[in-house]
Amino acid sequence: MRKKILSVMLVSLILLSGCGTGSSKPAGDVGTQQTSDVEEQGDLKNNSDEEKQDNSQNESDTASKETAEVSTEPVMELNVEDNIIDDNNRMYYEVFVYAFDDSDGDGIGDIKGLTEKLDYIKDLGCNGIWLMPVNSSTTYHKYDVTDYYTIDKEYGTLEDFQEFLKECDSRGIKVIMDLVLNHSSSEHPWFKEAAEYLKTLSDGQEPDPAVCPSVDYYFFTREEKKKGYAKLAGTDFYYEAQFWEGMPDLNLGSEALRTEIEKIMSYWLDMGVGGFRLDAVKEYYSGSADDNVEVISWIVDYCKSVKEDAYIVGEAWDSRNVIEKYYGSGIDSLFNFPFGQSEGTICKDIRKAGDGKKGKALAEDIVKYHDMIRNVNDKATDAPFLSNHDVGRISGFLMHDPDKMKFAEAVNILMSGNSFLYYGEELGMDGSVKGSPGKDENKRAPMYWNTRGDDGMAKGSPDMDKVEHKFASYEEQKVDNESIYNYIRNVIKIRNAFPQIGRGVETVAEEITDGDIVALWKEYDGEKVLLLMNNSDQDKTIEIPEIDGRRLELAAGLGINGTELEEADGSVKLTAFGVAVLK
Repeated sequence: MRKKILSVMLVSLILLSGCGTGSSKPAGDVGTQQTSDVEEQGDLKNNSDEEKQDNSQNESDTASKETAEVSTEPVMELNVEDNIIDDNNRMYYEVFVYAFDDSDGDGIGDIKGLTEKLDYIKDLGCNGIWLMPVNSSTTYHKYDVTDYYTIDKEYGTLEDFQEFLKECDSRGIKVIMDLVLNHSSSEHPWFKEAAEYLKTLSDGQEPDPAVCPSVDYYFFTREEKKKGYAKLAGTDFYYEAQFWEGMPDLNLGSEALRTEIEKIMSYWLDMGVGGFRLDAVKEYYSGSADDNVEVISWIVDYCKSVKEDAYIVGEAWDSRNVIEKYYGSGIDSLFNFPFGQSEGTICKDIRKAGDGKKGKALAEDIVKYHDMIRNVNDKATDAPFLSNHDVGRISGFLMHDPDKMKFAEAVNILMSGNSFLYYGEELGMDGSVKGSPGKDENKRAPMYWNTRGDDGMAKGSPDMDKVEHKFASYEEQKVDNESIYNYIRNVIKIRNAFPQIGRGVETVAEEITDGDIVALWKEYDGEKVLLLMNNSDQDKTIEIPEIDGRRLELAAGLGINGTELEEADGSVKLTAFGVAVLK
């Protein structure tokens, strides 16, 4: 009998005095509520960040929990080597600067704090960062931009940002910025200038862009409209503001405005930003996909003319059919909403784990979705995610079940495309409070560095409720073999070790007949790997197939609780929710 046990490298860590084990099992005496996934998701439209105005002065803080005993066990690290290619296929980490790391003690995260934590992000395995808006703004979420050329003073200075870009570049991390073009702030000089001009017009006099160019940057009308419009004080005009009266919609059909936006995009790309996340692309012209596709095409074409390898990913929060149409714009990626969030394919299928069907169904659905993208634009790539600042966190989606949470992250991270990980998901952070389902501020709670509240812990929005985390802090989880953090770190190591994982064209491995197994061939640059993921809480023994008369070998594998995977007599034993790569 030939038997090979997947080797692991034990990395000893110097333990800080007072650090706990930070088990991935729910910690005691905190967050006793069991928030449903429906509560966590909230309303698709009404809970978007564009609708939240920061007008409360009430402070709240993150939960603390009793510190567990110090772990003396070395932490397991998969013995696979990074094989990272410097291209536009990356593992992205979404950061809300406000809540991530506070460097100056004012309770608000900032650019310097983020820079100090870059080694954390790189060690996690991420080589891309998506920054939620950092431009000057009047709100905590900063989706109402008052100046597209500056960094919000709460976050620091332009010099801080330039230093951040320099440090990211030295670590091989690509940075994309949130580019908010559906609307500006009502405090933006463009809008204020237009408003003052309109106040000078007499009854019946039409606005003249030749006199005031910015009057054409927005949608002004004398026709009274109640839905999606607000009254401009001191005039008989109304203006479109689909999300909130403090964020007037921009008229992206204005050539003069497009010229201004091109200057903005060029400014940041020339500074070293690697691309943009386009906010709310289907609301550029609400209800008109064709017009939206035209706008996206213009943005993409211009950005590529400035920086050939600029990466553009868009938020089209809609069905597969609509997303398919938007890929016709030539955009690099669109976030995969059909697979992400609470009611997306991944979480729905994992909630039915072990039914003998959903593993294969998930594999088939992944292949079908990616074939759709390639059929529209063979140069595009998927942007899978499980959670973000709008939809909540997977702790609520999967009812705080750490095994299913880990497996869901594995499916997301190991999908072809640019996978996105929302900050704190690697810790299983909570994003919902009983009695306040869907509240955006709670979904953006401070990064849970430790239970003491120091070492960069921010306070969170004044409107945030007290968010109690069921799972331990980073300080505790980093020394626990079974923690969510160490599991996700090892899954990302698998992704980074095999270029086929993120870049490969997928086909269903029909040789694997067990319906609980997500079995995918992934081929890239003439080489194949077989990815096996066990969507059940039972061990599975899978016969290893052959390629061209050669039996594949176990190249990497990971059990849900730090267990090793075994290869024996031409088969591989997949433990409950286990993951294996055969090559």
